Amino acid sequence: MAASGDPGRQLQAEVAAVVVVGSCMTDLVSLTSRLPKTGETIHGHKFFIGFGGKGANQCVQAARLGAKTSIVCKVGKDSFGNDYIENLKQNDISTEFTYQTKDAATGTASIIVNKEGQNIIVIVAGANLLLNTEDLREAANAISRAKVMICQLEVTPAISLEALTMARSSGVKTLFNPAPATADLDPRFYSLSDVFCCNESEGAGDSFVGALAFYLAYYPNLSLEEMLKRSNFIAAVSVQATGTQSSYPYKKDLPFDLF
Repeated sequence: MAASGDPGRQLQAEVAAVVVVGSCMTDLVSLTSRLPKTGETIHGHKFFIGFGGKGANQCVQAARLGAKTSIVCKVGKDSFGNDYIENLKQNDISTEFTYQTKDAATGTASIIVNKEGQNIIVIVAGANLLLNTEDLREAANAISRAKVMICQLEVTPAISLEALTMARSSGVKTLFNPAPATADLDPRFYSLSDVFCCNESEGAGDSFVGALAFYLAYYPNLSLEEMLKRSNFIAAVSVQATGTQSSYPYKKDLPFDLF
């Protein structure tokens, strides 16, 4: 079932300029002086829970720049999933197509970071991998009315491919971020992507993609070079603050000449 289906949300989804088909991950972050060895238990000095996942990250950055956004994603019917839906709403993102399932937990990334910034990460994709064709079909109207649709590879690749096909058939500009990288990427991803944006870094990379989607949707007459320059500036701002989504700047905090 969709998490939110009231008429106001439906209208927002219908007119969303940027639609993301992608992932939501809850980040479980432990800060330590050093990384543990195999079989070793060590004490950390700080723990926090954050909101991540490439799809949601990119959607949040686009929304904070002023884009009307909607995300097609799946979380678990659990406390992490409930919190994630609330986070999306707080960022003015339509949750009409944010689905909850009892068949898997909300996706998580367990992250250990040492004082040098090196890390160990374990990702359990969970509910993200249960996003399916039926979910996409329910969101077909929102996808077809968008100006830009973004996909990545943190949901099942076949679903990303299907979403790109749907968008392309409706004349919607497609932005594909092939991350996490895979050695045997289906060649159809290349032909279905108007913009093929490679980056592996979460955080700054996702800020960049979200910003680029915003410019593609709202400033289509800018040259691609200028869009990339502005998106890069916004991503550079994001690395000056802590966290992932918490570091993403709002339009009001950025130079006027970016808009």
